[in-house]
Parts: sequence; C-alpha cells; structure tokens
Amino acid sequence: MITVDRGRYGCVREDADSEAEVVTAMRARELGRKSVVVGDRVALVGDVSGEPGALARIVRIAERTSVLRRTADDDDTTPEGRLERVVVANADQLVIVSALADPQPRTGFIDRCLVAAYDAGVDPLLCLTKADLAGPAEVLDYYAELDLPYVLVEPESDLAELREHLADRISVLVGHSGVGKSTLVNRLVPDALRATGVVSAVGKGRHTSTSAVALRLPRVQKKGDPGWIVDTPGIRSFGLAHVSADSLLHGFPDLVEGTVDCPPNCGHTAADVDCALDAWIAAGKADPRRLASYRRLLSSRAGEPDVREQEHG
Repeated sequence: MITVDRGRYGCVREDADSEAEVVTAMRARELGRKSVVVGDRVALVGDVSGEPGALARIVRIAERTSVLRRTADDDDTTPEGRLERVVVANADQLVIVSALADPQPRTGFIDRCLVAAYDAGVDPLLCLTKADLAGPAEVLDYYAELDLPYVLVEPESDLAELREHLADRISVLVGHSGVGKSTLVNRLVPDALRATGVVSAVGKGRHTSTSAVALRLPRVQKKGDPGWIVDTPGIRSFGLAHVSADSLLHGFPDLVEGTVDCPPNCGHTAADVDCALDAWIAAGKADPRRLASYRRLLSSRAGEPDVREQEHG
C-alpha cells in the first residue's frame, strides 16, 4: 500500500520498480472496520491492471511486522482518551530528519521520535541536514550513550551514505517544517509525483496531501534493492500517550540502569523524592539533559503541555 486518499488506496507489487503502474483499490466489506494504512501488505481481487478507471478490491491484510503509532495530541480529547493513530505499517527504519541550523536542532522532537521507534520495534536513523551551516558535535554528544547511527547532509551531498542506510529497507521520514525533509525526498526520488499519482509535500499545488505516501527509490546500482521511503508530510510531532511508562523509559537506555535502586512503583518524576535517577545523574552516569527530556515526555504522556516545545514553536 503506497497511498491512502479518501477511501481509495494505491497499491503496487513490493518488488515492482519505480515505473510500475499504481493499482487503485477500495476496501471490501468483509474487512469490517479494520484500518488499512500505508505500508500494509494486502491481497487484491478484481481489476488489477492499473489502467485509468480500473478498480480492485482489498480482501485481506497481511499480519503487520511493525506498527509505527502516534497519539494525536493535536486532536480534542475523546471520552476514551487521546486518539491513537497508526502512521505506517511494516516499516523497519525511522529516519529522523533534523537541521543543524536554521532552524536549530530540537532534541525534544528527536527524543519523541526515538521513543516511538523503540516502541514500534524499528531502527532509528538520525539524518542531520544543513551540515554546511553548523557542525554536529553538540547533537551527537547529546546522544553519545545511545550509539545512534547518523548521516550528515549538505546541499551538495551526493546522498550515497544515506542511500546505503535506506537500501533494502522500508524507511519512514519524519521532520519539522524547515529542516529540509521535502527537499531530501525530492533528491532521493526526483519523479515522486509521477510515481505515485498524488501530490504530497514533495509537490506543489492546492491539493497537497498531508497523508503518508510510500515512494520506491530509484535503482542507482545494478545490484541490490534500493528500498522504499515513506514521506509523512502531515506529521509534525509524535504524541506518546499510547506508549507505556516502561516503553518510554526504554527509549532512554542510558537511564535504565539508573532506575535499579528506585523504590517500587517509582514514577521517575521530579516529584518522586526517592527516585534514584537524580543520584545517577549526580554521579555523572548520564547527561542531565537526557533526564530532563525523559521527564518532559512523562509529563506529556500524562497530558501536561510541553512548555519548552510551545516556547520554541
């Protein structure tokens, strides 16, 4: 599944090249209320020719190997709680696109994405753009304990290193406005608009979509699978209300060992006076900014606003 647009679903064979026809499909009644999202592997019946006007039916959705979720913090709270949305199915890598300058790196956003990646069981990759304007040392130092893979991108970069990380994988790209994500997608898939038949953030026009769209990377070398990328133009944040407290902590592996001496049912917040994490930080075992970020996410998960994120826009 490569596109979802108002009840119509665009599908291609997973082994198809970037020139393959997109098969338009609709949901079969027997699927009930089960959601169909970009990245799903589905079985089709009917007209699968991909010709104009042809319409197939989705009759089965394969079991998902991973589910990347976000809580819709921008929605009103329902009686059941904040809405949980599936962003992409079957991805195996989350590419967090962050500029090194103009705008400044937002570690709070990166932390949220890391937690979402760990919770979904997908590998994170930090893609630092605008490396011609500033160096990466400060950001990389902040995440030094995580052994987080990263790539640096400049306007004149050939993107070879990034393509190596994307090869043979389904990678979801996320990033704030202004970090160069759309430009990056355009450079990776120059014919993105023609390949999908829809206008995403990589195109221009009044009907720009805010839905995720999967794009087949063009083959640069004769051997190997170049992979897929999923552009997510409508996602500017990752709400984490759906993530359990334990999963949230494991998004900060540099802090996990510090909780060994915590009392039972410790909430690990600043209000928990016996929380061992404060002593862990005082002993120099982890960066104080990491604990501050973790506690901000705990507050966000509890429904409290993130004041720092609001201040920075």
